[in-house]
Amino acid sequence: MEHKILSDGEWKIMKLLWESSPRTIGEIVKALESETAWSRTTVFVMLKRLMAKEAVKVDDSGHLQQYYPLLKRKEVTLAETDSFLSRVYDGSIGMMVSSLVGGRALGKEEIKELRAILDKAEKEEK
Repeated sequence: MEHKILSDGEWKIMKLLWESSPRTIGEIVKALESETAWSRTTVFVMLKRLMAKEAVKVDDSGHLQQYYPLLKRKEVTLAETDSFLSRVYDGSIGMMVSSLVGGRALGKEEIKELRAILDKAEKEEK
């Protein structure tokens, strides 16, 4: 899959569509109203951009246009994570974790969760 660069606003819309789709523009505007002050026009422009990126498709066969995600969340998340690691940490997960630990960004529960993830990965590799 080619990495699709999504803006922060496009991520908001994609998350909504991954959570539940199809959705109309009105449903998207309403779902985001507490988080953003986006007008219907703003959402429409963002959906047009997402369609141009082949991230979203529209079904206009009914009374209202319905929007669906074309990309799978897991694929986009993995591509974005790889891009972030490459740009910021030269691809090193160790450097990223070290930075998080050094900056005290990880709490006790997150450390336990990370340890469990690493233990599981180690077992799967054997």
